[in-house]
Amino acid sequence: MRIIAGTLRSRTLSAPDGLSTRPTSDRLRETLFNVLAPRIEGAAFLDLYAGSGAVGFEALSRGAGRVTFVERAAPALKVLRGNLERLGIEGGVRVRAESVSAFLRAAAKASPKPEHYEVVFLDPPYDAAKEYASALGMIGGEASGILAEGALVVAEHRRNEALGEIYGYLKRTRALKQGDAALSFYERAL
Repeated sequence: MRIIAGTLRSRTLSAPDGLSTRPTSDRLRETLFNVLAPRIEGAAFLDLYAGSGAVGFEALSRGAGRVTFVERAAPALKVLRGNLERLGIEGGVRVRAESVSAFLRAAAKASPKPEHYEVVFLDPPYDAAKEYASALGMIGGEASGILAEGALVVAEHRRNEALGEIYGYLKRTRALKQGDAALSFYERAL
């Protein structure tokens, strides 16, 4: 696995052993960042279910202002932190070792106001179908305050798994399919 473009281009990343963490393929990341290109420079990027951090590191490499990685699995966290150290990244990143729901609840209640993100990416384990509804429901509901104006929320999922069109304030605006995977893009509906 490697970083595709930007300042960290061609640098390699490690991935956790086993099948419980499934890194986003190079090809799908390239498709994702072709869509995100006009939004990524200087953006605050939230990588939920971060795993190895491949998507967040790609965002940093392409000019994101800051990236927050959220991951709770110990093996994935070890690899994520190792990738961070190996790449020599010291600023503009935070690693939150907690569940996505705990992070979103805390972020929604942050005082005096929550941090805002221009891009939110989520990629729960494919077999954890309830995680999609839970995370998207929270982002479109009680945690919607974390979204900057015009924010984009992107969910990676199985090609044949249909996600909802609407989650609270979030409405799907685009879906891209590639191989066995798909990306669903959501924006805040007014």
